[in-house]
Order: sequence, then structure tokens, then C-alpha cells
Amino acid sequence: MNKKELVEQVAEQANLSRSKAELVVNAFVHQTQESLARGGVVQLIGFGTFSVTDRAARKGRNPQTGQEIHIPACKLPQFKPGNKFRDLIK
Repeated sequence: MNKKELVEQVAEQANLSRSKAELVVNAFVHQTQESLARGGVVQLIGFGTFSVTDRAARKGRNPQTGQEIHIPACKLPQFKPGNKFRDLIK
């Protein structure tokens, strides 16, 4: 499912126009990104938790040359599904 299809599904399920449903989807994405950028966590009970995790610096290899390279530490977004979501997938 892509964003356009998600907007259409939200519009249909919530009985909204497509433009209003797109505003809702965009607002959710924006607020989630803003919260994570500030170091926060977005927890949706039954769905899952979006958070940021620290990834340590490590050594890697350039696949073309085989030369060892340093990969710097970074922060990565992470999603952990909730129990209801996990059970639905099983």
C-alpha cells in the first residue's frame, strides 16, 4: 500500500473527503517525525511504538575494493509492533 492508497482507505473508513484524509495522514507523519527528531517516542497502544535508537560506530568494508572503512555512529528510527498488531500478523 502506498500513500495514495492509504489516503483513500482513510477517507473511506472515516467518511472524509480525500483532501481531508490526506491532511490527516500528512499531519500524522509530520507529528511523528517531529517527535522523533526531538528525541521523543510515539506510542500507539495496540499498534506499536516509534522511537529513535543509537547505533554505535563500527568498521565496515568497501564492497568494491575490500578496504576497511569507518562507519560513524548515528541515530536510526525504530518501530516495535504492539501485541495486538503482532498477533494479527501471525
